Amino acid sequence: MHHNVLLDRRPHRATPGQPFLGRLELAQARVHEICGPARHTLVLLIAAGMQGPVIWVRPGWQGARLHGPGMAQLMDPGRVVFVDAARPVDLLWTLEEALRSGAVPLVVGELPDPPGLTPMRRMQLACEAGAGQGTRPLGLILTPEGVAPGAESRWRMAPAHGADEGWRLTRERDRQEPPRSWQVGVKAGEFVLGAMPDPEPRLH
Repeated sequence: MHHNVLLDRRPHRATPGQPFLGRLELAQARVHEICGPARHTLVLLIAAGMQGPVIWVRPGWQGARLHGPGMAQLMDPGRVVFVDAARPVDLLWTLEEALRSGAVPLVVGELPDPPGLTPMRRMQLACEAGAGQGTRPLGLILTPEGVAPGAESRWRMAPAHGADEGWRLTRERDRQEPPRSWQVGVKAGEFVLGAMPDPEPRLH
């Protein structure tokens, strides 16, 4: 038997990732970027597949807020602790401290603009520190365009409604997996993942 049949040169994750939508997963104790018009829906789907409380940090100077009854269709809103930051620097500091504490399994940050490389590195290090507290915190940052440097992965979700309700989910970047797109739909009240006719995404 040839040795190259047995060897896989791709890096392997040390521990299983956080699953969502059936067969997809996110590396734990890392910060991932979620972008696109339906980014809030994707974050709620990920949170729905997890247990425990969620810290959700958002810019207090913006008026837009998640709709409680809409959230309840995907997950229990009572699990979420919302923190309104007064300034951008407070928003990033709160995210970092929440991840470092390891107090909750999921920390979400709504960012009006993509963070720089230094804040992202600090958040990644905070995730590692939080993992030492017993919980491997998952960090999700929501950005409009999806250009944050230093993210473990980047996922874009946008409406793709046809005859039925649906979305297009694209894994634009991942340290472990290649880019790919899927169709997300709803069947019997459950969100399901399907193949796209054109699996290779158009990156921006």
